[in-house]
Amino acid sequence: MSGGPPKALPSTGPQSLRDMPHPLAGSSSEEAVGGDSTPSPDLLTARSFGDKDLILPNGGTPAGPASPASSSSLLNRLQLDDDIDGETRDLFVTVDDPKKHVCTMETYITYRITTKSTRVEFDLPEYSVRRRYQDFDWLRNKLEESQPTHLIPPLPEKFVVKGVVDRFSEEFVETRRKALDKFLKRITDHPVLSFNEHFNVFLTAKDLNAHKKQGMALLTRVGESVKHVTGGYKLRSRPLEFAAIGEYLDTFALKLGTIDRIAQRIIKEEIEYLVELREYGPVYSTWSALEGELAEPLEGVSACIGNCSTALEELTEDMTEDFLPVLREYILYSDCMKSVLKKRDQVQAEYEAKLEAVALRKEERPKVPANVEKCQDRMECFNADLKADMERWQNSKRQDFRQLLMGMADKNIQYYEKVM
Repeated sequence: MSGGPPKALPSTGPQSLRDMPHPLAGSSSEEAVGGDSTPSPDLLTARSFGDKDLILPNGGTPAGPASPASSSSLLNRLQLDDDIDGETRDLFVTVDDPKKHVCTMETYITYRITTKSTRVEFDLPEYSVRRRYQDFDWLRNKLEESQPTHLIPPLPEKFVVKGVVDRFSEEFVETRRKALDKFLKRITDHPVLSFNEHFNVFLTAKDLNAHKKQGMALLTRVGESVKHVTGGYKLRSRPLEFAAIGEYLDTFALKLGTIDRIAQRIIKEEIEYLVELREYGPVYSTWSALEGELAEPLEGVSACIGNCSTALEELTEDMTEDFLPVLREYILYSDCMKSVLKKRDQVQAEYEAKLEAVALRKEERPKVPANVEKCQDRMECFNADLKADMERWQNSKRQDFRQLLMGMADKNIQYYEKVM
């Protein structure tokens, strides 16, 4: 934490700034779950997310198949493994160069999005566009609409406590830039989301507002029919494996929230201690001027306190800039996963409601209507996609937290070495 006021960003004047078919279409659901077919709700058992997968181990199992219909080469290059070979990737996206724009009606920050790709979906090998936060929000909403069965990474929270954080300060904007960069990289690493039409538009369109206006007249239909059908229907019960996911997410979010509060309290106490150290050191320096024989040891104590202040400031900055953002991202991530799980429940409820409607008919051995079979297929697609994304998320989480905790341990060791 620096002692002075927040640094301002350089300012500029006013400056203007295809849905992929579902991967299960035409293919079996076996590929989505690593060779095991997706059973009906009555046959689903707790398998993929037993105790082994619902804890936070030091290591992790190798990443499983990334997507229901991905080729082996795509899987190999997108596996979230420590020794991933960057040269096999075909899409790179970075967020950098934040700039402040002052207009008549508003002031906002834009970020430069640089894209390099060899994919045939891109007309050029490289693009560079500028986007503001609300453009990222538009992208996430579009991904949720067009890919409802997949887990969409969370965005950093838009609003900050007024008067506590200056949203135009260099420190805040840099923290947000890192979060937005991670958001796009997570989408880039996803074997389905990275091919989404709206993601392509976001990365390449010079004028994104034109695309926003085109979609304003279209209301989200995904989920509306489900809500209509299941408005008065209560889901019988989640399959065991999805019930286990729900319980895990509740516990995970609760524990992370506790760690986040404790970490913030520790940082607050460190900052208060740092203020006192900065006042404490000069006292010995002033005292040394009055004591000729004790001048040298007093100056030594003053210098030692100065070293402790510098080391503590660095440790506090590392905690604030590296530790807290990861905790908050995964708290938001758990909320996103709960949302997808709720959508899955709605699809299952729709399927059960239609089955009951068929059963109430007095016909002998009634043939299952096509719309019921279609609903069943949709539910199985949802199950397969959700399990694949949950496995991918678990792998990513294990790596992120292993790196986070080892990094924090190293920072603390360095701190105590400096103050000894």
